Amino acid sequence: MRRTRRSPYRKRLGAVAVAAVAVASPLVPPLPAVADSVVVGGQPTSASDAPWVVALSSRDRFGGTRSGQFCGGVLVAPTKVATAAHCLREDVLGERPGDIRDFKVIVGRTELHGSKGQEIPVTGVWTHPSYDPKSNARDLAVLTLARALPAGYVLPVAEAGDAVHRPGTEAAVYGWGDTTGIGTYAHTLRSARVSVLPDGACAQAYPQAGGRTAYQSDSMLCAGVPQGGRDACQGDSGGPLVADGRLVGLVSWGSGCGRADSPGVYTKVSAVMPRM
Repeated sequence: MRRTRRSPYRKRLGAVAVAAVAVASPLVPPLPAVADSVVVGGQPTSASDAPWVVALSSRDRFGGTRSGQFCGGVLVAPTKVATAAHCLREDVLGERPGDIRDFKVIVGRTELHGSKGQEIPVTGVWTHPSYDPKSNARDLAVLTLARALPAGYVLPVAEAGDAVHRPGTEAAVYGWGDTTGIGTYAHTLRSARVSVLPDGACAQAYPQAGGRTAYQSDSMLCAGVPQGGRDACQGDSGGPLVADGRLVGLVSWGSGCGRADSPGVYTKVSAVMPRM
């Protein structure tokens, strides 16, 4: 069953966290204000080794337990962050992203409980004009930051035809949160090794639904391991899939977490990313 990998909780107008829109196989983590979840079957990673990974944050909407983190993202230019469009839907956040007063990205923070790194306000949100919330095709948004970061924080974006798209290419997915698929949330940045899979395998894993193929190779790619065990998980949306030092995909949707023959589906950035 398809599900987007976003945060399963948001706040009401008061201070109580409630389940957001359920999109199949929702997890029920124990924390009252759950942020974006992390890869299953991964290992701890330092932000200094992956300076381009950022956390999307709003303490007002998601509480301070995890620095308000609710999705992942990746720096693709000194003032631009790529993330998943579905992270920013009004039915997920409870209001339009432009109306969130404390919407920031957190850069350089391995431990969400800590205070290292920088918190930079978001001043603009661009969503791909052809984003389809029903299929998650072209699941891309780009955030504009209030100030520029050094070029060393920026991750190059893979281009169409690059060898990193070939099946069998080793890649890594990054994020914070659920490490087991049953609501065991971590507080430190983690990564997991996966492989880019053939389009045919992805189409077989996610066959035709509603008259069309759920997996759409023109704007999606998938990655995982055939036996399962390593994957992005619920709420890990917008986090980067990286191969050979380049951004290949953004966590978008999937079925379960780390299931055999149910790979994670990613936005294919080479097909949808505008020039920065």
